[in-house]
Amino acid sequence: MSEEDGITVSNELLVAEDLYLTSGVHIGTQQKSADMKDFIYKVRQDGLYVLDVKKTDDRIRAAASFLSKYDPKRILVVSARQYGQRPAREFSKAVGAPAFAGRFVPGTLTNPVNAGFMEPEVLVVTDPAADKQALNEALNLGIPIVAMCDANNETRNVDLVVPTNNKGRRALACVYWLLTREVLLARGDLKDPADFRMGIEDFEARL
Repeated sequence: MSEEDGITVSNELLVAEDLYLTSGVHIGTQQKSADMKDFIYKVRQDGLYVLDVKKTDDRIRAAASFLSKYDPKRILVVSARQYGQRPAREFSKAVGAPAFAGRFVPGTLTNPVNAGFMEPEVLVVTDPAADKQALNEALNLGIPIVAMCDANNETRNVDLVVPTNNKGRRALACVYWLLTREVLLARGDLKDPADFRMGIEDFEARL
């Protein structure tokens, strides 16, 4: 990405490119899966794979547009990862969708006698590996899955990949914050991005 390209790209992004970079959204892992190769921009000298924030940005738009078509009560957002739990809960409150933050109870989607039984029409997971139980139950039901995927994630069971660092506190806050804003805009609940009153810090897990 040349300096010139950087300028053109940042004009098109949902937020300044700098915001993605300072939030660490692009910092991947030291392993990469074959599934994620198209989302990788380069490998750093220390062996970390760097994700392409332009593609992250495109996928946040696509995910928001997709999710905005569903009744929010039928969207389930899940995060077993500690740093994803607060962002997932804030997203769910803002858009009106249920959230499952913490350990996912087996049978939540497949066993009607389960006390917390739910029947979502779409699942959002923070990490397909950490949220495997929820992902497998959604697969059994044949409902679409939107997932935050890092450089090392396998994505064959994911319908819509949002490439991001899904382990970083600030990165998860940034992606969920943007996804929330874009869903509200796509639904017409917000007229202008400037009307969104929440900041990234509102989504950031407390230490």
